[in-house]
Amino acid sequence: MSTFYITTPIYYVNDVPHLGHAYTTIVCDALARFHRMRGDDTRFLTGTDEHGQKVEEAATKRGLTPTQLVDQVAPRFDEMWQQLGLEGYRFIRTTSERHKAVVKTLWERIRKYNPEQLYLASYQGWYCVGCEAFYTESQLEKQGDQWCCTTHKRPVAWIDKERSWFFKLTDYAQPLLDHIEANPDFIRPDAYRKEIVSFLQGGLKDLSVSRTSFSWGIPVPEADPEGGKHVIYVWMDALTNYLADLCPDDGQITGPDVERYWPSALHVIGKDILRFHTVYWPAFLLAAKLPLPKGIFAHGWWTVRGDKISKSIPATRIEPLALSEALGAGSTLGRAIGIDAMRYYLLREAPLGNDGDFTFESLFGRFNAELANDLGNLINRSLTLVTKFADQVKPTRDDTLISQNSETPHFQIEIAAAEACRAAAQQFEAIHPSRALEAIWRFIGVANRYIDQTQPWTMAKANDPALPHVLWTLQASLWLIARLVAPVLPTTAQTIRSWVGDTTPLAWPIPTESRVLDQAPANLVASTPSPIFPRLDDKAQAAIVAKVLPDVAVVAAAPSATPDAGKPAPKPKADKAAKTEDGPLAPITFPEFQKLELRVGKVVKAAAVPKAKKLLHLHVDLGEPEPRSIVAGIAEAYAPEALVGKQVIVVANLVPATIRDIPSNGMILAAGDATILGLSALDADVPPGTRVR
Repeated sequence: MSTFYITTPIYYVNDVPHLGHAYTTIVCDALARFHRMRGDDTRFLTGTDEHGQKVEEAATKRGLTPTQLVDQVAPRFDEMWQQLGLEGYRFIRTTSERHKAVVKTLWERIRKYNPEQLYLASYQGWYCVGCEAFYTESQLEKQGDQWCCTTHKRPVAWIDKERSWFFKLTDYAQPLLDHIEANPDFIRPDAYRKEIVSFLQGGLKDLSVSRTSFSWGIPVPEADPEGGKHVIYVWMDALTNYLADLCPDDGQITGPDVERYWPSALHVIGKDILRFHTVYWPAFLLAAKLPLPKGIFAHGWWTVRGDKISKSIPATRIEPLALSEALGAGSTLGRAIGIDAMRYYLLREAPLGNDGDFTFESLFGRFNAELANDLGNLINRSLTLVTKFADQVKPTRDDTLISQNSETPHFQIEIAAAEACRAAAQQFEAIHPSRALEAIWRFIGVANRYIDQTQPWTMAKANDPALPHVLWTLQASLWLIARLVAPVLPTTAQTIRSWVGDTTPLAWPIPTESRVLDQAPANLVASTPSPIFPRLDDKAQAAIVAKVLPDVAVVAAAPSATPDAGKPAPKPKADKAAKTEDGPLAPITFPEFQKLELRVGKVVKAAAVPKAKKLLHLHVDLGEPEPRSIVAGIAEAYAPEALVGKQVIVVANLVPATIRDIPSNGMILAAGDATILGLSALDADVPPGTRVR
């Protein structure tokens, strides 16, 4: 049995949990769930960072002692994770006696094995209370006549000759470079590994690892000859939590849990604390003769409509429980299904490692298109058909239908199921949950097309002997989908399993010989479903925004994700700020650009539009149950037969229109004004429906 140990950063208690905290924790929860399903011995740790100057100052402002403050705030994080349904996590607080004992042991081990690595000296420099870190002027930015932290955008303080213990960080640049070279996956994604390599190659400075200007921290376990009362640097304290949770109560860094889990430790962190985890923490461990964690994976920041999440900007304070409750308000499953919807959006919208920008438009678009349309419709259609014909037809697998012809839908869905299972597992293992979800949704698209291709309602009228196999395939597909989505959508998975009558243990299926559907239990009994993800119309969307951001004025409800296809697109008003098509248009903001839903499409059918020399009628596969009908003015540049099989980029959320009595639901991007010079191109073959950013 393999072991898997995953950790979130421990969260600072001078704040309340927000969407950014929830994102990191949900990522780790999803990965932990996947590894448990794979049978791995899994440990998942989160917690709170409770020492340091920020906490002491915040407590003083509120008229509290630091202990009173942390005892009030720390439980909010644990309660939040419980209410969000996180599973099997351990929660550590840095004020616990065991943690404090382990931090002291780490200090003592460094002194034991490398006595000269910790030494007393005086220090002066620019200090950011928010980061709890010293910076040189080259690492800061100038705002007026003040030096400011690039992360917090606030002035830093000049610390003048404070006596401090120093850690000889300069000794560890080359050992760390050697370790990174020997272990390319130690820091991921690659861009962050390169950033740290460059930082190390530029040389290191010794690090101040104690403070005397405040007292809220773990005392240094040895005396200062000059009588100074030192507390251990908050980052040396906080980072040690990853080991402390594995150690016995006496604080010794040894024991069965350390040996069992530490070699597989994976720290998932935000990019703003990359240097602390990839330089300082490994250097402390090397100095104490302790092994390094297996790896560090850094993700980007979440913004809200381009703005960093901030207390001072109410429109950025997306509270996870309020969002979940609002999203689940229309479902009989309530907040539990809203949590799934939020989890899906956060893990699907931004590939882990990239920055993500939360907008209600993108949230509602994914909810309606991918959860309500793709998955919700598949569940409803499949179970409705199976239960409708249950009295006359028992769903039964027929291997002869699969083996007769590799071109049949019966064979193709088997191959797609096995591929989805393999691809999703590979992406979860590689810490790419967004790509794992892409792989799963490709299979959901195949399953939806399978219904359209086989038309069970027609088969029933004709007494087609293949109907039992088709109904069995629909049940087995839902059985598989429930397992594939379980790490990210646990409530959805359990609901699907109950509707298909699956009572077997929840484990990740392992495809063999390009088959996986045949692992579905033979005794599944389907029941009638209810709408699991009801579509969000304009009224529902406006209600969600009002509930999540009650203090923010909403000028207008977000536009419907799928407008009425029968209504022509409104004519745009002239923009006085825009120039002619020969010159540049007026600039737009990044949030304005994000309102465009650009997706990769594959042309599956093309024909000339009668009596319209410039128009072609295209059917474009966007990874949806049915190809899109799109009328494009490219006939003078492309013959219809030359476009079939070609990849194109489609504006997928354009208001539908009717052109020459043909519905057009999207627009193909092309180069040229009066004359079409070419279509937008991709440098690799990617699946239909892939988002273009």
